[in-house]
Amino acid sequence: MVISVPRLVIAAPSSGSGKTTVATGLMAAFASRGLAVSPHKVGPDYIDPGYHALATGRVGRNLDAYLCGTELIAPLFAHGAHGCDLAVVEGVMGLYDGAAGEGELASTAQVAKLLRAPVVLVVDASSQSRSVAALVHGFASWDPEVRVAGVILNKVGSSRHEEMLREALDESGVPVLGCLRRAAQVDTPARHLGLVPVAERRSDAVDAVGAMAEQVRRGCDLDALYALARGAGELSGAAWDAAEAVVSSPPPPLPVPTLGAAPPDPRHRPERPRPQTPDGLKDRGTGLRAAPRIAVAGGAAFTFSYAEHAELLTAAGAEVVTFDPLRDEQLPDGTGGLVIGGGFPEVYAPELSANEPLRKAVAELAFGGAPVAAECAGLLYLSRELDGQPMCGVLDVSARMSERLTLGYRDAVAVSDSALAVAGTRMRGHEFHRTVVEPGAGAAPAWGVRAPERRVEGFVQQGVHASYLHTHWASQPGVARRFVERCRTS
Repeated sequence: MVISVPRLVIAAPSSGSGKTTVATGLMAAFASRGLAVSPHKVGPDYIDPGYHALATGRVGRNLDAYLCGTELIAPLFAHGAHGCDLAVVEGVMGLYDGAAGEGELASTAQVAKLLRAPVVLVVDASSQSRSVAALVHGFASWDPEVRVAGVILNKVGSSRHEEMLREALDESGVPVLGCLRRAAQVDTPARHLGLVPVAERRSDAVDAVGAMAEQVRRGCDLDALYALARGAGELSGAAWDAAEAVVSSPPPPLPVPTLGAAPPDPRHRPERPRPQTPDGLKDRGTGLRAAPRIAVAGGAAFTFSYAEHAELLTAAGAEVVTFDPLRDEQLPDGTGGLVIGGGFPEVYAPELSANEPLRKAVAELAFGGAPVAAECAGLLYLSRELDGQPMCGVLDVSARMSERLTLGYRDAVAVSDSALAVAGTRMRGHEFHRTVVEPGAGAAPAWGVRAPERRVEGFVQQGVHASYLHTHWASQPGVARRFVERCRTS
């Protein structure tokens, strides 16, 4: 299979240069021309894809080489971009910044190379003139495999300032494809973990995305950018498919009983299961097993979720339904399993606490042994209290806001058998929070973290798996298959 979707990677020398404004504005501007635009974000960020989805009308998807592995970047891209006229990929941090201590791994540059995509560098030109040429030259020549094919100048102060910048860049050999003036109306509010998600300010977010699109239309050469995207190299290989991933996922690895134990023998090659119907084996007496109903938390308090998770659950045979813990007083009828992802429960603690009927319903489901997968915000919601506000009380822990930001990729191993994984399952994850829970781990911890420091964290309790660690299930599709089977049999 040959993948030939026109594509651009929008990168920058550093965070704060205007990548999100430019990438989102380009997505919206091209979509307004009638193009089907596929939005993507490098890295683990959940918030920017919400703005991308608003700009394009399509699901925003992440491309994270640390969480998913380099081998899945092109297949996941092809899955998201199928049938589209253009794909715009927003980078993360600076162009060459990746996972700490891992070289180029998970950097925008690495993803651009894996996608054979041209890079457009967004430069904050607010405090420079001729020096911009040296900066662009350095980024364009640092890695010959990265094709920095154009520059968009951001926060330009005046016509004279623009003229000086263009004159300097004429000598660099990298064309200027856009020049954006300072514009406060495209600013989006931020707080302790970055931009405020779209779900919390939808009307204002629509206006902001519209302003981004208008600024990009005025300041960028859209025809030249689209021509550049059409010059991206062809990719070979098949698009990622949730159903295929579920049925071909390997059986659980050999157990690793303690954090310090040796990993499974790499020479061990367990047999792959024979493909079966995605919703499980046929029941001997009644035909196909009934699809378990899995409720997924959504709404303004729980906005962090990778689209592939719901796709994998569905492919594994589940019926996925969404509920809003801020509004719904009961779980969806027939709920047999619960997924509570990340978000901002600390912002909505009083409202979540006030919804006592739902808190009781969640506790009853969990104490009844139903599978519950909770990440970060979900962990806080299952706690006894959050900043003094009563939560679900499923876990005997107290959660509170902290001054310290916990941020970074994690290499982890499952310590305890759970509804998600058997002990010894290796996964990579990401932490991003300003809260703490006390204690930080239960009698049966969820994960043993190997880097940057060795520790155990999280909780496995009956069917509950709760942790601060955000993971991407596309890297371990067997997680979704195991969870659905547990929902079916619990």
